[in-house]
Amino acid sequence: MDYELKKLAVSDGMDIYEMLQEIPGNEAGAVNAVKGSTFDEFKQWLIRSDSLSKAKGLIDGWKVPTTVYWLYVDGYPVGFGKLRHFLTNQLRIEGGHIGYAIRPSQRNKGYGTVLLKMMIEEARKMNIDRVLLTIRNNNAASINVALNNNGKIERVCEERHYIWIDC
Repeated sequence: MDYELKKLAVSDGMDIYEMLQEIPGNEAGAVNAVKGSTFDEFKQWLIRSDSLSKAKGLIDGWKVPTTVYWLYVDGYPVGFGKLRHFLTNQLRIEGGHIGYAIRPSQRNKGYGTVLLKMMIEEARKMNIDRVLLTIRNNNAASINVALNNNGKIERVCEERHYIWIDC
């Protein structure tokens, strides 16, 4: 199989839009803000997301620069990931550096593990030494994805696993 990680581009089209319509809007903490939107709204979201990836420092007092990536398998988009460039105190509690989702029709094929591995490499290129994932306790699949990428559980609380991965 041919895996490719592509950075979000304002020119992204219908294949990405259709994938994002398949992925739930908020599932296990992974937020897909495009679910249920029109294609025109999706195109506006691409522009905002592209701007967010180029920002420096805090945005609106709490948001941080974030880059969105698409995972393609044999030319077909199967999932997305978001990489936050740094963490705030709140993101250390909920959010972490990386969030990701695989479209439901393509799950249980190992793509989550591939996507996270490729995003860890992108974090390394941004000079991030290690990434934090905050994963809800009921999301066993995502916990396994993190552990499969050499994740180390720092702690577990009532709601989440806190897993660090060296880049």
